[in-house]
Amino acid sequence: MKYIKILIISVLLTGLVSCEKELDLQPQQSISIDAATATPENVNAILLEAYDIGRNTSPDNVAPLYFGLYSGQINIAIDLLGNTDQVSWNGTFSNLRDLFNKALINDNLSALNFYADSYAMIGHVNTVLANLDKFEDTSEQNRVEGEAKFLRGLIYFDMVRVFGQQYNPGGNNSQLGVPIVLLPPDVSRAVPRDTVEDVYAQVISDLTDAASLLPASNGARADRYAALAVLARVYLQQSNFAAARDAANEVLQDSGHTLTATYAEAFDTDDNPIETIFSWVVTVQEGTNESNTHYATQALGGRGGDIAVTQTYLDKFDTPTDQRRNFTYPGEGVSDGFTLTSKFARQFANATHIRIAEMHLIRAESNFRLGTSVGLPPLDEINALRARSSAPPLAALTLDLILNERELELAFEGFTLHDYKRTQRDIGGLSWDDNRLVFPIPQSARDRNPLLEQNPGYN
Repeated sequence: MKYIKILIISVLLTGLVSCEKELDLQPQQSISIDAATATPENVNAILLEAYDIGRNTSPDNVAPLYFGLYSGQINIAIDLLGNTDQVSWNGTFSNLRDLFNKALINDNLSALNFYADSYAMIGHVNTVLANLDKFEDTSEQNRVEGEAKFLRGLIYFDMVRVFGQQYNPGGNNSQLGVPIVLLPPDVSRAVPRDTVEDVYAQVISDLTDAASLLPASNGARADRYAALAVLARVYLQQSNFAAARDAANEVLQDSGHTLTATYAEAFDTDDNPIETIFSWVVTVQEGTNESNTHYATQALGGRGGDIAVTQTYLDKFDTPTDQRRNFTYPGEGVSDGFTLTSKFARQFANATHIRIAEMHLIRAESNFRLGTSVGLPPLDEINALRARSSAPPLAALTLDLILNERELELAFEGFTLHDYKRTQRDIGGLSWDDNRLVFPIPQSARDRNPLLEQNPGYN
């Protein structure tokens, strides 16, 4: 498994304080960008801080405290906004309640933090990419560039899917996405929103570069197969099924990752090198598993079941023996009467971002749509996934069955909204392309940057 080790180093980019020994700098309240990027060690520290922003930590708990985008908050927002009948919302946070009700306002806290933290990560990454000349070792320079482009491609892909309308495989995709910023932070810079087409092109460029630059194994950080796995997601969202199939197939054939013996073994672990392709570390000392916060009982570290599993979701299973159906537990105390998912039952489990099971589903769906059998025939692939969860084999496949298997396998992991949009299914009584299923551009960002055009319905 690729995860981010604990290494909290603050580097001055736009006002952060840095006095860590690793940077070999004299303690002071601020340093110049030239000093902060003077050595390979310093540039690498900036890259590590980009990872930490995504994970939701700040150096020594110094402000700003980040949102925890990749430790659960993105997944929660996607599944609440994309909910049709899979979960119920029982919490008190107004920003999450508004997502569940599909009634966002232009200062929704989830949208604001998503936008702000994403560009904070991008600012760090761009600073790294602007200082690759500090590396004399070519292999180290390639690794750092690959990791930086992996992060930037990942962030822009997640942003364009929530702040812009769904990619149209048959259109010119001139709908507005998010601003593409490829230079280090500059508070005087004002950039308008780029089109969805342009953002996807940037995402694919970054991830393709990352896959070519990163080694097959990279210790605790993103490697070639993490980049290819995200590329498979991107191509699937575009309905580019041949490219999605081939990227997923390379991960399945060459990465060394396989399905765990049981469904339960794939979750709530500190170190799962078998199924997990990439995840973000959470420990008692650093980070918070935000999925646990909102899905788990108080006894297990959560808030008591803010998000509960519905009977309607459980009825999507065709057999009571399916381990995925039974991977739940009853709430207690304030969550008494709720059914809660066991995927996030441990408070300090790592936040898994990519599992090999997803690659099987991407390859199976793509093969089915194309009438091909690269890697495995689609029916064999789906039945292998079902067998892992003690579900009986299917005799034949339809696209609806494949999409249902995807929902059963990946539930509560941040796929619902995007899968329903790309397959043009109604979402909670709304059409898949309804403006209410797109995040607002935060008003505070528009106040600072008058070039930012608001999404329809949020003025």
